Amino acid sequence: MAGRFDPLTPTAARGGRTGVPAGPGRRVGAGGRSRVWAPPGPLDLGLTLGPLRRGPADPTFRTTPDGSVWKTSRTPDGPATLRVAAAAHEVHAEAWGPGAAWALDTLPALLGADDDPAAFVPRHRLLHSSHRRRPGLRLTRTGLVLESLVPTVLEQKVTADEAYRAWRRLVRQYGEPAPGPRQDLYVMPSARTWTLIPSWDWHRAGVDMKRSATILRAARVANRLEEAAAMEPLAAARRLEAVPGIGPWTSAETLQRSNGAPDAVTTGDLHLPGIIGYALAGDRDADDAVMLELLAPYAGQRHRAARLVLLAGHAPPRRAPRMYRTDIGKL
Repeated sequence: MAGRFDPLTPTAARGGRTGVPAGPGRRVGAGGRSRVWAPPGPLDLGLTLGPLRRGPADPTFRTTPDGSVWKTSRTPDGPATLRVAAAAHEVHAEAWGPGAAWALDTLPALLGADDDPAAFVPRHRLLHSSHRRRPGLRLTRTGLVLESLVPTVLEQKVTADEAYRAWRRLVRQYGEPAPGPRQDLYVMPSARTWTLIPSWDWHRAGVDMKRSATILRAARVANRLEEAAAMEPLAAARRLEAVPGIGPWTSAETLQRSNGAPDAVTTGDLHLPGIIGYALAGDRDADDAVMLELLAPYAGQRHRAARLVLLAGHAPPRRAPRMYRTDIGKL
């Protein structure tokens, strides 16, 4: 589509726009643990939690007509299902499963309580407009590394559609039904389960040997990688990139979610430099060096700046075919 970015690429998905119906904000029920939390400022659940959704049929993430966001996680205490809904100036949350208490304890960080939007000072008209129109944007911090790392590895050098299909298939086949009232949600596989997936099922899911091998290596050192959630971003990136197959693109995409890192700008992306270059300088042929130069005034907040550009949708008109889709599972 001319003038907009390709909705089937991971770059477009990273804009983090997930629609949450404007429902009544149903209050907590009687089935699980509950918590009511008052955010310190405006909060848009769709923008804040949107980057955690891996496609419209993600089996670990749902939105419902009553205005709720449902998300599953494999916490340090075990599987958990979390339902979050905004009502007036409060957030009502409910959780089920062995990890319910952990999910509710970390709810503020998940909803951006550790984020500081005031630290971002827009210096470009487009960024000023995008920032002003989205006062409820907060950067989420899940505190869970593998949860974001695995689907990010699946997105390496393929279209988002291919990556989402692989994620759905593997989670439904090797994950477990989520605790709580919903029958359509699953919890992602444990680290050990990822290492036990046979090669032919990776193939059937459309995942090539390079990506599956990276996930296996990461799963084998999952405990060490999870420690990165409590590290400063640079040290965390070094920890992740010590695993062969995980480079700057993958570590940045992971830490943006697990650590809520506002400066973890994504480099090595096929589309992002051109989108940033076109939006901020009219340069559709910008590379990583040019992109980083354009984002330099936002040091400390470069990830937020990039997200605001993506959310603005001001991308160069298409002049080349879309990335060719493949399905190695059919070979």
